[in-house]
Amino acid sequence: MNLFLLLLLAQSAPPPSSVPTQPYKDEPLVVTNHEIKLNGKALAYKASTGMMPIKNSIGEAEAGLFFVAYTVEGTPNRPLCIAFNGGPGAGSLWLHLGAIGPRRIRMNDDGSMPPPPFKMEDNQGTWLDKCDLVFVDPVGTGFSRATRIETARKFNGFTGDIDSVGEFIRLYLARNNRFSSPIFLAGESYGTTRAAGLSGALAARGITLNGVILISSILNFQTARFTKGNDLPFSLFLPTYTATAWYHKKIDPMYQKDLKSTLVEVRKFAEGEYASALMKGDRLTQAEREVIATKLSKFTGLSQSFLLRNDLRIEIQRFTKELRRNDGLTVGRLDSRLIGTDGDAGAVSPEFDPSNAAILGPYTHAMNQYAREDLQYKTDSTYFALGGGILPWDYSSAQNQFADTSNALRIAFDRNPYMKVFVANGYYDLATPFFATEYTFAHMGLAARHHQNITMKEYEAGHMMYIHVPSLLKLKTDIAAFIDSSTR
Repeated sequence: MNLFLLLLLAQSAPPPSSVPTQPYKDEPLVVTNHEIKLNGKALAYKASTGMMPIKNSIGEAEAGLFFVAYTVEGTPNRPLCIAFNGGPGAGSLWLHLGAIGPRRIRMNDDGSMPPPPFKMEDNQGTWLDKCDLVFVDPVGTGFSRATRIETARKFNGFTGDIDSVGEFIRLYLARNNRFSSPIFLAGESYGTTRAAGLSGALAARGITLNGVILISSILNFQTARFTKGNDLPFSLFLPTYTATAWYHKKIDPMYQKDLKSTLVEVRKFAEGEYASALMKGDRLTQAEREVIATKLSKFTGLSQSFLLRNDLRIEIQRFTKELRRNDGLTVGRLDSRLIGTDGDAGAVSPEFDPSNAAILGPYTHAMNQYAREDLQYKTDSTYFALGGGILPWDYSSAQNQFADTSNALRIAFDRNPYMKVFVANGYYDLATPFFATEYTFAHMGLAARHHQNITMKEYEAGHMMYIHVPSLLKLKTDIAAFIDSSTR
């Protein structure tokens, strides 16, 4: 899911003695056969479910990575897409049962939660007609486990995570004779951090990618960490605050007519006059403060007095609580279209994220049922959908810095100028805002010729834009075109 779970995980991660571990057992894959109808045509496919061992230099298994692979037989060297989610701490169920796999959890069309019991359905947005699919859960997520506490520590971090998933990819390609297939990586949120890091790490190991698909990107953490002295996020989140206020009809009427034209204007303000005002800090005069507060109020729907009290800096949690405070409602962080209520109308921040609450139950239920019933993978293990199975994440390799894998992606481009990148952004994503992604790609130091290999698309939903059915189908169309263009 998204990087802000880091704070939750740091506070609620289990103590080392209770981190789930289990000995690795080399068991045969569970293979089942299925069929889906896409556009009136039947597509037969095979699902292979099980564990992949991650071993150390002397051949001892240090972890077992759970995965599900979908293959269409009879097509040699078919494109292959390896997908994962983020968190850190999220299993791959979100992309698997929401966007990419052949089956998906049925949500309301706008992405809000339907009444239980939850149901599965064939996914008309699946990518399976374009490529084979592999969904992998990193160590400590899903059913994946380290064998010991020490190896959990090794893999639950910025560098160890890339190493272990990279080894999974090498092993999968080797065991299934897929080195001749066009290879794609797809990641969501922290999964984009991982995918960008892997693009460079795999290139250094001679594994060349055709494409990288980044859904709700976070490559440079400076763009999204509201820390003292880092004013960058306040500018980069502003266009998403504007989109959210527009959706809830809280914006100044002069900006309510057309979202895209409004976002053009707010981008200019965010990187110009607003960024300049923030840079001045305490040197900003009271008159200048009031001018900026007036403009911010028109763009966000927040009162000038609120903005002045907060030093013109709108932290994400304060925004999600404040925008609809007078209505007794909060707005979502993962998807700011969705609304909720909580028990403290006067609080600074919401008690919970209503957009996260809308999806956690349905997706967790669906994955547990689907794995055991449809895929016939029988286990008593807990499926860690979102946190609970990992130690606090280790960022020591980025000590005294913001974690950043954008340079690894730049290196992958330099080593392989044929690689292409697809970037999907949700207008209403307050976890990884679209303007922050645009900023990151504009500051990677890419050679001019590589920019033509980047495709960036926007969707009228949030972090997981695919929970919104029209965005799901648009994403499928866009990805199909991207895969075709990357395999010519």
